[in-house]
Amino acid sequence: MFGFNYYTPTKVVFGKNTESQVADLIKEFGGTKVLIHYGGGSVVRSGLLSRVTDSLDAAGIPYVTLGGAVPNPHLGLVYEGIELCKKEGVDFLLGVGGGSAIDSAKAIGYGVANEGDVWDFYDYKRKATGCLPLGVILTIAATGSEMSDSSVITKEEGLVKRGYSSDYSRPRFAIMNPELTMTLPDYQTACGCTDIMMHTMERYFTQGGNMEITDALAEGLLRTVKKNAVILRDDPKNYDARAEVMWAGSLAHNGLTGCGNDGGDWMTHKLEHELGGLYDVAHGAGLAAVWGSWARYVYKDCLPRFKKFAINVMDVADEGTDEEIALRGIEAMEDFYRSINMPTNLRELGVNATEEDLVEMARKCAIGVGGEKGSAKVLDEAAMLAIYRASM
Repeated sequence: MFGFNYYTPTKVVFGKNTESQVADLIKEFGGTKVLIHYGGGSVVRSGLLSRVTDSLDAAGIPYVTLGGAVPNPHLGLVYEGIELCKKEGVDFLLGVGGGSAIDSAKAIGYGVANEGDVWDFYDYKRKATGCLPLGVILTIAATGSEMSDSSVITKEEGLVKRGYSSDYSRPRFAIMNPELTMTLPDYQTACGCTDIMMHTMERYFTQGGNMEITDALAEGLLRTVKKNAVILRDDPKNYDARAEVMWAGSLAHNGLTGCGNDGGDWMTHKLEHELGGLYDVAHGAGLAAVWGSWARYVYKDCLPRFKKFAINVMDVADEGTDEEIALRGIEAMEDFYRSINMPTNLRELGVNATEEDLVEMARKCAIGVGGEKGSAKVLDEAAMLAIYRASM
């Protein structure tokens, strides 16, 4: 194992009707004027936004609102939020929604707390020295942004999607009511389950530092999400399954399943970022579409981990050669994706990329990772292009 730092300062308030505690939590963490940042119609239609504003009104906490966060959240809206916060004297952010609203709120927080262009952080030109404090009310179990140090933003000019991570942006609190996820379309629920599993798998397929206890946590989380994703496919209103998936989403991306290893692979995410930037596809679906091609490209270089995954997560029999077992595990994972109506290649995703598109995505991906990246297998631009081609 490798040494590690594990830091999870977020206070989690989990369960039914927990959104009613939002005003008290904002006061607890020192907020005196709030920007409520959210996405689109579902937060409004469900009445959640009204319940939040009513709660703040009753507590005498002033606020301003900014809607419009979209999947693959846009830099332009981040700039708008930064200016609004500065103009209104906002000292606390409240992200209401899924990962897009939360990530956008984090970027706004960086922009308010630091001088200069906030995109510099996502473009890896400099590091943030602070972030406006924020809390979240989670409505989609997927990204884990409610407890993580990371956020992902898309710059409209050039269609560039980049992530930035620092502990400054970890939310002060996360309100998590599984009931709030029950109105999600089935496709979005499945995308969320895919993203949760991928956050764990990125940390699982590594070349060093793996701990038995961390592996057991990761494998248990993966089995739990796999089981409950199927339950939610057939019974979307199942509260217990919603709760299992929601909590798994937080644990998958707060660092727990990476303790002791080399930090993870992350190339499936990086490859998908270029898909999301260029085609604006749902993140979880994009991950499912490229994972199998990535796995078949790298598995021989990380064979013990793929064998372990096949047996302990995908219930593959320990029969045959290690390579045969590993390949059956990859096939079983793709079968699972299909069972919850997730794509396993770009055409199923609805992306008919040209060769020029694939070359451009590989070029951008290589730039985004600084030339090469990976733990299961280090990938350069040529390897990235080969995986994109295979995913067609």
